[in-house]
Amino acid sequence: MRFIHISDIHLGKKVNEFSVLDDQVFVLNQVIKTAAEQKADAVIISGDIYDKSVPPAEAVEVFDRFITELSQKDIKIYAVSGNHDSPQRIAFGSGIMSKSGVYFSGVYNGKIEKHVFEDKYGKVNIFLLPFIKPANVKRFYEDAEMTDYNSALKVVLENASVNENERNIIVAHQFVTGAQRSDSEEVSVGGIDNVDASLFEIFDYTALGHIHGPQKMGRNIIYSGSPLKYSFSEINQKKAMVVVDLNEKGNVSINKIPFVPLHDMREIRGCYDEITNRQNYINTNTHDYIKIVLKDDDEIIDAIGKLRSIYPNIMTIDYDNLRAKTNSETFVSNVDTNKSPTELFCELFELQNNMPVSSQQLKEIERIFESVEEELL
Repeated sequence: MRFIHISDIHLGKKVNEFSVLDDQVFVLNQVIKTAAEQKADAVIISGDIYDKSVPPAEAVEVFDRFITELSQKDIKIYAVSGNHDSPQRIAFGSGIMSKSGVYFSGVYNGKIEKHVFEDKYGKVNIFLLPFIKPANVKRFYEDAEMTDYNSALKVVLENASVNENERNIIVAHQFVTGAQRSDSEEVSVGGIDNVDASLFEIFDYTALGHIHGPQKMGRNIIYSGSPLKYSFSEINQKKAMVVVDLNEKGNVSINKIPFVPLHDMREIRGCYDEITNRQNYINTNTHDYIKIVLKDDDEIIDAIGKLRSIYPNIMTIDYDNLRAKTNSETFVSNVDTNKSPTELFCELFELQNNMPVSSQQLKEIERIFESVEEELL
């Protein structure tokens, strides 16, 4: 069996208020093309298909076209819901779609959904495990000891009836201890969402999602990573789809095919005169998504407006000079402990970016702090 593993598409996502839907269509088309060229039997998607539990209509249309084109090429799809997805919406219509070779994880009901693929070596069992929390599992195993995500996952896998003499794949969306996070991921306080990689060792291949940086967590335990860079902490990551050949038991071959982005994400540092010097940008893609860090000692009036005449997709601008460092140190030393975390964050944001947070950013900041407070309770 040959399949392509991708994850964390986050359809409908906005990065620094920029819609990246066209960029997402661009890389999904590469998956379709590669799957056909590589004669892949399936495409596996390890969660976070959408960026929000209620995705915009245009994001749903993009995904609909994607799975339709794959299905028309007789390429199967195996997908699970991630923490950004609504498991109910992802599962909707899955019974009908399975007749076309499109398999979505259902809402977790105490068992891991299993599908069987047949090739010349025999059966391949594909387990679809949507993103789970201990509370999801406790409902079905009330007597089991569950204190955290790891113990909950252990209970789930112990009850999965995995035949280790056969070839087994699991598709999951969890945070494995030791994985390197990026700024674009949701973080749980204190690492309470950690699970041990050793729990997945009974599988011949573990297709993981949740972490946006591609990385290997153990024997054939793989985060494919997101197909696009969704934060400037990811600018040095090499985004790729994972091509897996599952041959006879114990023989697994893993390769990567890089994604080519419509717009790359990168950082430019220097003084204003250097950055606007035509000789320094003439041979670069000025339409990339850019973070500019100015090193000028004096503030440039309307710097972002002026620079956008050269780099129209500037996402953010910052200063790296003595004044900026002094302001940051002053802020830290003069924190008003009577203010809410949201108010303090907004003050720091304005100090660093020379502009207040937008209404949309404020909603997101409030949502993040609310989720943090809930985790602490």
